[in-house]
Amino acid sequence: MRELHFIDGPATEALSPDEVGGKAANLAFMARLGLPVPPAFVLPVELCAAVNAGRRKASEELRRLIDLGIERLEAATGRRFGDRRRPLLVSVRSGAARSMPGMLETVLDVGATEEAVAGLVRLSGNPRFARDCRRRFLEGWAETVLGLDPTPLHRHTADLLAAEGVASERALDVRALDGLAGAALRQIDGAGQMVPADPRAQLDLAVRSVFASWTAPKAVSYRRINGLDDLEGTAVTVQAMVYGNACSRSAAGVAFSRDPSSGAAAPVIELLFEAQGEDVVSGRRVPVDGAALAGRLPAVSAELTAALARLERAAGDVQDVEFTVESGRLWLLQTRAAKRTPRAALHFAIALVAEGVIDEKEAAARLQDLSEAALDETVFAGEAPTPWAVGLGASPGVAVGRLAMSAAAAERYAASDPVVLVRPDTSTADIDGFAASCAIVTASGGRTSHAALVARQMGRPCVVACEGLRFVEDRVVAAEATLAEGDWLSVDGDGGRVFVGRRETTIRRPEAEIAVWRRWRKKAR
Repeated sequence: MRELHFIDGPATEALSPDEVGGKAANLAFMARLGLPVPPAFVLPVELCAAVNAGRRKASEELRRLIDLGIERLEAATGRRFGDRRRPLLVSVRSGAARSMPGMLETVLDVGATEEAVAGLVRLSGNPRFARDCRRRFLEGWAETVLGLDPTPLHRHTADLLAAEGVASERALDVRALDGLAGAALRQIDGAGQMVPADPRAQLDLAVRSVFASWTAPKAVSYRRINGLDDLEGTAVTVQAMVYGNACSRSAAGVAFSRDPSSGAAAPVIELLFEAQGEDVVSGRRVPVDGAALAGRLPAVSAELTAALARLERAAGDVQDVEFTVESGRLWLLQTRAAKRTPRAALHFAIALVAEGVIDEKEAAARLQDLSEAALDETVFAGEAPTPWAVGLGASPGVAVGRLAMSAAAAERYAASDPVVLVRPDTSTADIDGFAASCAIVTASGGRTSHAALVARQMGRPCVVACEGLRFVEDRVVAAEATLAEGDWLSVDGDGGRVFVGRRETTIRRPEAEIAVWRRWRKKAR
């Protein structure tokens, strides 16, 4: 019988990523440091294939571990799962041994039955927050657990926001939120599906859906593209919910201990107030930066900045951290080595050696898969014309290619020409379109969205939050210029600008930094 791995405070045992996935192993790492981590239990990687294959003994073991885990979570939090007075809700998160950002699924607010929602109202005194949790749960259930197309719900939400004259769901009242929840229930019912009223049944199905996401086409494509086919499956972490949507002093965000695009030493922090984590990483909304957090919650900002520095030094590498602020209290939900551009990788290695965090031998080892050619910086030559669109530079570099409005079009055009994928936002299901494109441009999102993370990892220039972009049938409109698929674009991922036409380029090399790297390699030999 398998042992239950439980994460709660400094007494947490050290866990192996191969056994419990990188996410849970790093949660345990943060808990052992005494950092604020919500309690959680882990269902190991080795269950993934057995559960997906429908093996009876695996299902029995799964139920046993879930029962033990919920009992431990209830004891740690003083709440009861799905209770009508002091309800515990949980998140169900994936985690392979190697990071696969956005490729595997997460289900939030599990246990948000009507009784539990009434309990949230009693606990918080905030009916809007409680109904928002129910709405989020039902929408996530429809898309992630049942696999229903989210487009009709997104369209319904957009229509409701327009009718209400507001920019986002955070401005909707209880009645409007209940309307969105009702739309999700109608879609579920129309598909001949259901949402169990029993929170334990909800949790069992949510766990199985996260295990099943291992075999989803986007996850398979990601592993193929990144040489991760040797991985055996995903673990599942079940964690007590903390609520970034609880009130105006609550938020969800992502932070890097240093800039993963340029390599600059300053942290990069993006967040959304009154939101949950999927709002940030999905790229469907434009986040605010760390200055907004410092302005509204200065103590939380200082605590987060200190935690980033501590994690970086303890891990010996630049960190990518997910966090939630609930009613002015900081919680850390994930840390991992940050995905980075080749340029940033060299900057980081030199800086960490200079700071005494790692030695030259370790720095050289971290760069062994990097080529000097990858450090060449392609920049546009000549004076810049007026940009067609302006946003945030999310992944550096420049590229020139033909406009494509879908992943399928990108793959089609790439057979003969370089391609720039231009979208309102991007789903991680677009992974094959990312691979076929030389650059990515989106109307919404931030530098910490899954699209930006994947673009940096692939070395693709990326510009996000181009709010002036409008998509009208088979055309894209910005700055009073209308373009069609196949038109040429030039993308500046450093400056966050997009130009019409084909700009000339030239090459720059960071010779001084390359000389340092060569010296390390010579010593290692």
